Amino acid sequence: MASISLRGVEKRFGAVEVIPSLDLDIEDHEFVVFVGPSGCGKSTLLRIIAGLEPVSAGELRFAGERANEKSPAQRNVAMVFQDYALYPHMTVYQNMAFGLEMRRMTRAEIDERVRRAARMLEIEPMLGRHPRALSGGQRQRVAMGRAMVRDPSVFLFDEPLSNLDAQLRGQVRTEIKALSQRLRTTMIFVTHDQVEAMTMADRIVVLQRGVIQQVGTPEEVYEQPANRFVAGFIGAPAMNFLPVTQEHGAVRLGNGTALRVDHTRSGPAILGVRPEHFVAAPPGQGLAAELLLVEPLGSDTLVHFMAGEVRCIARVRPETRPQPGQVLHFTVQPDRAHLFDTESGAAMR
Repeated sequence: MASISLRGVEKRFGAVEVIPSLDLDIEDHEFVVFVGPSGCGKSTLLRIIAGLEPVSAGELRFAGERANEKSPAQRNVAMVFQDYALYPHMTVYQNMAFGLEMRRMTRAEIDERVRRAARMLEIEPMLGRHPRALSGGQRQRVAMGRAMVRDPSVFLFDEPLSNLDAQLRGQVRTEIKALSQRLRTTMIFVTHDQVEAMTMADRIVVLQRGVIQQVGTPEEVYEQPANRFVAGFIGAPAMNFLPVTQEHGAVRLGNGTALRVDHTRSGPAILGVRPEHFVAAPPGQGLAAELLLVEPLGSDTLVHFMAGEVRCIARVRPETRPQPGQVLHFTVQPDRAHLFDTESGAAMR
């Protein structure tokens, strides 16, 4: 069992409060991703779970047992770091075997574990090489293999893909997700990349300034963001935000344009529209958008335009072949629009 529970966890570095107070439950075998901007406390939270940082207050439990005073070894966790942390003078085999040797395992058991992990990660032909002879993606697999051989209850990944180029990042991301499905072990993954969070997680924990903004499946945080911060952080390109006035099933922009949306109240609000939820409208209807910039992406095209004083992005079909300076008209899908409180930023349901 590798369920993890945090209750009232706080972390301070001197007078600096990094995590004010945090409650979170992670289920056994779950793949959870901590996501948020730099400095939001996600890596600190991971290090607290690993036992590398003590809590300032609160309680941490592993499988129901208090773990505040337990060392990393006693927690049976394995951590994969951003910079691989491989010993340069050791071969791949020696790097993977080193931790097991420190545990005084038999040579036969060490060899079996190392070769089994190497087969799973497809790095068997590299066991005799040194890290300097490997690519970034291969080094990351070795770091993962070194964690796997320990047979931990929990895998912790601290932004392990940040040093890889875009193609390798996608490849290793897929490998980690496949690994989680094969091993059925609890995994916690830290990233600032919302694409990684969306594609890998069973559940996403969105953090800002050490405070959990929302916990949910990728679909939940994308389709039902709890507040404006989550809505703007999850999704690429980011959600468009427009100041509006609500009135009887519609919202009105500052230039007087009315757009129909579901679930309006009355008074000012912030309208949130994802680029793919703008809908082409006949000339003279909806929002008139003079295109400032056109970005062809192959499968679709992004167009930039001004809605009053707000710059917006919409996705359109590539066959429309839009051009800068062209005027298009948009409405929004009424049931896909989001409204947020102007003061608190909370979603208005």
